[in-house]
Amino acid sequence: MTEPQQTAIIHIQPDVDPRVIQLYQESVRLLEYAESRIIQSPEDIKTATDDLALISNLKKAIEERRKEYIGPINSYIQGINDVFKKFGVPLAEADTITRGKILAYRSEQERIRQEEERINRLRVEAAQAEMRLKGELTEPVNLVPVAQEAPSVYRTEAGTLGTAKTWHFEVVDFAVLPDQYKIPNDVKIRKAVIAGVSIPGVRAWQEESLRVKG
Repeated sequence: MTEPQQTAIIHIQPDVDPRVIQLYQESVRLLEYAESRIIQSPEDIKTATDDLALISNLKKAIEERRKEYIGPINSYIQGINDVFKKFGVPLAEADTITRGKILAYRSEQERIRQEEERINRLRVEAAQAEMRLKGELTEPVNLVPVAQEAPSVYRTEAGTLGTAKTWHFEVVDFAVLPDQYKIPNDVKIRKAVIAGVSIPGVRAWQEESLRVKG
């Protein structure tokens, strides 16, 4: 017997929630204060500090309300995604295995074709060498049949399979790599600058910022 699907009631209208509306209204008032505020003395900074602390607290309160709304939704979405991800595993594995076997076959056929070309090239070179040495060939040049290159597109009634070649690379000697291909290590540079290290080609400076604790 199939189990009934589960349903849930989720609140999705924060714009009519009195708690959210109140937080928004307080935020608007703080914005108005910020726009009209004039900082001309240490006392003004203290008053502004109180408002910054209040702003910090309001941010946290709004974030808490947001999580109350999206928490259950995210939980259900995560559960649904987990189920479908699990159900999709066999198809993903079948896709990977099939593609791998096709690529392996094509790679082997190309290896054979290149080997056939190499054999013919060696036989032609040997015949040319004999002609230069003796002025004639003692036996005919028997070239092996060379298979055609595998097609880049396969078409069936069900679908089309295309192939493409992509370049890959790895840096094997960073010392000889041209400068335009060297990317600065930002993390390492930042640590050195903080430690007071002077690095040629790097300009370091400090900017003041504010940290507020509510």
